[in-house]
Amino acid sequence: MTSHGEAMLPAVKQLLVVQDRDRKLRQLKLELKRAPLERKDMESRTAGTTSALDAAKLKAKEIEVKRKELENEAGTRRERINKYQGQKLETRKNDEYQAISHAIDSLEKEISALEDQQLELMDAAEKQKPIIATAEKEAVATKAQVERQFADLDAKVKAIDAQMQEVQAERAKLAAEIEEDLLDTYQRLFDTKDAQAVVGLTNEICQGCHVKSQTHVIHAVKAGKAVTTCLYCGRILYPEN
Repeated sequence: MTSHGEAMLPAVKQLLVVQDRDRKLRQLKLELKRAPLERKDMESRTAGTTSALDAAKLKAKEIEVKRKELENEAGTRRERINKYQGQKLETRKNDEYQAISHAIDSLEKEISALEDQQLELMDAAEKQKPIIATAEKEAVATKAQVERQFADLDAKVKAIDAQMQEVQAERAKLAAEIEEDLLDTYQRLFDTKDAQAVVGLTNEICQGCHVKSQTHVIHAVKAGKAVTTCLYCGRILYPEN
């Protein structure tokens, strides 16, 4: 705030307004820069639930494939048993008959073990069904949520673009009224001094570098007759209490 007896140079006043617009533009650009990262995060959430669903379905498929393999193995053994049964009827030798009977017993035990494994896999398949259902529900819900967030983000980006155009137009109009060399000096300071090109001189202290200014600088700033810069950081000063 400028005190009584202290005048702010019109050009410096104008620069303060330009600086305000430039800061707004910088903030808007940062928000635009974050938009793709936000989108990527949303996409990763969708990909995560889709991946979980795919994994659950893949496990169910692997269980079914393994069950089919066991079923085929059991079927092959039954075919061998049928073949042996025919051989039993044809043989007249006791030792051959006993050997075939033993082979049939062994195959039946193997079939029984295979059937037990099939039952375990069928149980696992049943348990996998609710897991798939939950994963599908989660994937659908996440997709719907992310689609809404995509729409919100698109609307936000559109609004930021419109706001940027408005601020840029306003900034251009303001800048056109400032002397070119002064505007160049301001721009260089804005770019190199963390968006603080024009700062207040408060209680004789520069609010940019926080160093007390020399007496002739303080008087010049208070007089408001010419653009005055801080001797230590180079920022443009204006009187402020």
